[in-house]
Amino acid sequence: MTENRRDSIGTKGEEKGSIQKFEYWLAGIPSVSGKKKIQLKAQFPDPEELYRLPKGQLQKAPWLTEKEKAAIAAAQQIPEPKLDAGVCCCAKEQIQLATWQDAKYPKRLRDIYNPPYGLYYRGSLPPEDAPSVAIVGARSCSAYGVQMAGEIGWGLASQGISVISGMALGIDGAGHQGALKAHGRTYGIFGCGVDVCYPASHRELYEAIPARGGLVSEYQPRTKPLAMFFPQRNRIISGLSDAVIVVEAREKSGALITADFALEQGREVYAVPGRAGDPLSEGANRLIRQGAGIFLSIGDFLKEMGIFADFVGYSAKNQKLSLEKSEKLVYSCVDLSPKSIEGLLAETSLPFGELMEILESLREKGCILEVYKNYYIRLEISGFA
Repeated sequence: MTENRRDSIGTKGEEKGSIQKFEYWLAGIPSVSGKKKIQLKAQFPDPEELYRLPKGQLQKAPWLTEKEKAAIAAAQQIPEPKLDAGVCCCAKEQIQLATWQDAKYPKRLRDIYNPPYGLYYRGSLPPEDAPSVAIVGARSCSAYGVQMAGEIGWGLASQGISVISGMALGIDGAGHQGALKAHGRTYGIFGCGVDVCYPASHRELYEAIPARGGLVSEYQPRTKPLAMFFPQRNRIISGLSDAVIVVEAREKSGALITADFALEQGREVYAVPGRAGDPLSEGANRLIRQGAGIFLSIGDFLKEMGIFADFVGYSAKNQKLSLEKSEKLVYSCVDLSPKSIEGLLAETSLPFGELMEILESLREKGCILEVYKNYYIRLEISGFA
C-alpha cells in the first residue's frame, strides 16, 4: 500500500461509498448498545473526537455505565493502523457500513427500542419501497417444515416481497433458498461478522445471497459467532420486517424470541399450525393460542396483510403468459384457497401423470404456488397470450 493511499483511508475527504475509519471504530465498540452509541454520536458528532478524548472526559456522559466507559477507554487504545487495516479488509471483501445518520440506514430500524448504531453488509439492504417478511423457525426441523419454509419463501419473493431470515440451518435456510429459487430478494441477518460464513455448511447460500439481496450484521467483520450475539440479532430480523412468520418452533426457541421482539416493535406475527403434541409445533401453536395470525396460504396471508395488496401478482403483472389449452383448464380450477391434487383430478378429469406435469409447468411459470404438499393456490396474472 502506498503512503498516499494510507493517508486517504478514513479521512473526511474519503471516496464516496468507502467506510470512514472512526465510524468503523465507533460501530465496533463491544459492550456499548446501539442506543448508547447514538447518544454518544449526538454529543460527539465527529467520532474521531471521541476516539481522541482525554482520559476522564467521559464523565461528561453520566448516562454511560462504568462498564461502558471502560469499553470505550479500551477501544481508544486500538492503534490507527489497525483501524486502517480493518477498513481495507472491508473494501477487499466488498463490505459496506451504514450508520445511524446515513440516508441508506433502514428506516424500519429507526423506530425500534434499541436500534443498531451501524450495519455492516455485503450486497444491499432491504429496499424501503417494498414490503418485507421474516421467515423463522427451528434449526432441527421436520421435512414438512423445510418444505413449508421453502414454499413460503418462494411465494413471498415471487410477489416482490423481501424475505428476511437468520441464515441458520433448518427453517431459516429453507426460507432463503425458496426466495432464491423465485429469483427474488432475500437478506440474511448474522450473529457474527458478515465475512464469516456461519454455519459453514451454508457456503453456497452465503455466496448466492449478495447478488439477490444482502448479508447484514451489526458486528464488525471477523467477529466470531458467539451464542450471546444471536438473541440480539433477532431484534434486527423482526425490525427489518413488516411481519414475522414462524414455521416450526419448540416451546423454548430463538424463533419465539424473534416473535417477542416483533410484538414489541408493532410487527404482525403469524405461525404455521402444527400437529398437537409434536414438540416442533409447541412454540408455533402457543403463538396462535396467544393471538398470532394463522398462516394457511400465501393468498390468505397477502389478503389479511392489506399493505401487500398492490404486490399480489407482482411476478407476472406486466406480462402476457403463453399457456396451452390444458394449462388454462387447470389454472382456472385453482383459486386463492388451497386446492388438493384429488380435487383437481375430479374437476379436470385429467390423468394423474398429465395433471402433475401441468401443475409443475404452471408453477415454473409463476401461475400457481404449492403451499404445502400436493395443495396449490393460484397467483394472479394479467392474462394469456
